Amino acid sequence: MTESRRELLLSRIRDVPDYPKPGVMFKDITPLLADPAAFTVLTESLAELCARHGATKIVGLEARGFILAAPVAVRAGIGFVPVRKAGKLPGATLSQAYELEYGTAEIEVHAEDLGADDRVMVIDDVLATGGTAEASLELIRRAGAEVAGVAILMELGFLGGRARLEPALRGAPLEALITL
Repeated sequence: MTESRRELLLSRIRDVPDYPKPGVMFKDITPLLADPAAFTVLTESLAELCARHGATKIVGLEARGFILAAPVAVRAGIGFVPVRKAGKLPGATLSQAYELEYGTAEIEVHAEDLGADDRVMVIDDVLATGGTAEASLELIRRAGAEVAGVAILMELGFLGGRARLEPALRGAPLEALITL
């Protein structure tokens, strides 16, 4: 991605201090989504990563990952598979629990949506501590598919998500369009 494209994306991400709690600087992507030029640059950049890494399907992580991944799948001409919080998908699912700062959470995918012929790119808005992304990689592999990589809009490097995710990637790339 060119520096001018990166700067456009970064200029459309708004800092919201003390949200959702005091001391947190929330990175709000809604101004980026509201700007059709910036949203198009984001979609094209992520679609290029999918093509470069040979993805045949895209997994979007609930909830903002859905917003980014669906148009990327359309642009790339490949399928979109949502990974949701437990209990939100009907039918047969695979689930994966993971650790949060205070407790655990669980995500699910429809078991039949991924298979042995799939190379899956995981797309999300932010890589923070890496727990959800790590769990999604396990789900993809348990479904019998191959991980093509993880592509994110923004990596919050100071939270250590890349280091946590590294073993779970097993050599697959982690691509961040912006690192803060």
